[in-house]
Amino acid sequence: GVRAPSGGNLQPYSIIVVRDRSTAQRLCVINEDQRFIADAPVNLLFCIDWHRSRRWASLYDAPFSADRSFRHFWISMQDTIIAAQNICIAAESAGLRSCYVGTVIESVPELRAMFRMPAGVFPVVLLSVGYPDAQLRRRLKFPQSVMVHHEAYQEPSDEQLLAAVDAKYQGKTFTANEERISGLAEVCRSVGGDELAQKCVDRVRADGVMNMAQYYFGAHYRADEMPEGNAAFVELLRAAGLDVFGEVGELR
Repeated sequence: GVRAPSGGNLQPYSIIVVRDRSTAQRLCVINEDQRFIADAPVNLLFCIDWHRSRRWASLYDAPFSADRSFRHFWISMQDTIIAAQNICIAAESAGLRSCYVGTVIESVPELRAMFRMPAGVFPVVLLSVGYPDAQLRRRLKFPQSVMVHHEAYQEPSDEQLLAAVDAKYQGKTFTANEERISGLAEVCRSVGGDELAQKCVDRVRADGVMNMAQYYFGAHYRADEMPEGNAAFVELLRAAGLDVFGEVGELR
């Protein structure tokens, strides 16, 4: 992980290794009780870390503003994930398996307190690592025909995109009871108004089920709720000593 590519070779991240069983259990609880976290022999918490870089600059009497720069934040996110993926690949080559946990974004204050993170350190993703106890099942992905673009972005036709969705999800749907239909209509109305809500409900009733797009964006990752956390996320960053967005109209 620490040998991964990094912008400017600055390596603005840290990896917290968790083997303690009680800590793993706490991680499980604050991450929506995903049991594999508690069961995994090792959990790795990957964090952006501009605290170490600030100390480095201070010790060498150098100027520093990376913890107030969106550019640095953008690259540090990439660097942190690249390091995590390096470990995923290395683990799999050794017969291990791993699972990313992105829900850490919902428990940033708890994680920062739990692991005594100083200002400038921010949790990005958790990686649970262990030996598989069952045959590996790989989830289907979109075909390359809609994922890979040669020389420039190539817009697939509606038919090509629908075929790609069918190839990935194999016709999977979700039960559409009245409670779900009502909730879906509420989301559609909030995001696209009455016309979208009616169109969506009519389609669900005609199909008798919710399709994957309706489930993902209308129930699981609700399109009306996802943007609501934007301001709160900015405040979480500021509370962690990363004022990377500044104020509107403020030069950084």
